[in-house]
Amino acid sequence: MKHRFTVPVIAGTLTLALLVILYFVESTVWYVVLCVGLLAVLWGYNKYVKERAANERKQLLESVQRTAAATLGHHRHDWMNDLQILYGYIQLGKIDKLASCVDRIKERMAVESKISRLGIPSLVFYLQSFREVNSSVQLEVSIEDDLELGKLLTAEDAEELTEAIIDTIRAFQFAGRSSWGEMLQLKMSIGLEYNELSVSFVQKESSGNTEILFQRLSEVLDGKQIRAEHGDSGQASVRLRMLCGNLKEVNACL
Repeated sequence: MKHRFTVPVIAGTLTLALLVILYFVESTVWYVVLCVGLLAVLWGYNKYVKERAANERKQLLESVQRTAAATLGHHRHDWMNDLQILYGYIQLGKIDKLASCVDRIKERMAVESKISRLGIPSLVFYLQSFREVNSSVQLEVSIEDDLELGKLLTAEDAEELTEAIIDTIRAFQFAGRSSWGEMLQLKMSIGLEYNELSVSFVQKESSGNTEILFQRLSEVLDGKQIRAEHGDSGQASVRLRMLCGNLKEVNACL
């Protein structure tokens, strides 16, 4: 972290020193030399900034690729487990249990399909890779049929919504359980109510501090267009509400 600030400080100090010296220099030769030195400092700092930005982009891309690969691996593992269960029922001749197993697979496929149709890439990626980056939280997702948030919200509102959802889940992680070893079970439901988007969170088997939860939410949502309120399912529930920016699309959905 110190290295991130060392180079800018050195470059700024050298630039300021050269500019001060240039002000007092009368010799043309030294003036040219100092100008060349100043240009060299500026060129070197510009090169450093570009290289650092390229390295950060590369690290970010590698991180996303690792998360995506791990997510695909989890999905493949789930499908293999389902296939093994189906195959086991077939081998044992338990045909009566095949229907419930297939229904469970269809239900999970329907949820994944609804997530992919939300239309906000950052939110879709977060929800689809949730198990990989949040191993201590069991998140159950419920989405209203045919809901496409990308059409209902502006780009700025969509990004704000994603951040609010992530911050809310983090708030539950911090205040929604009595010990760090406890698995947090959380259900998130997304739906449309008139011209407002509603995202509700309900914690199962609540054992945390609700006051701390709402205090953290008020801090992270301060200055945003999203408001938080107590849900209808008891003290361990939160509902986020946000006005939809694209009213024409909202009216078409109602």
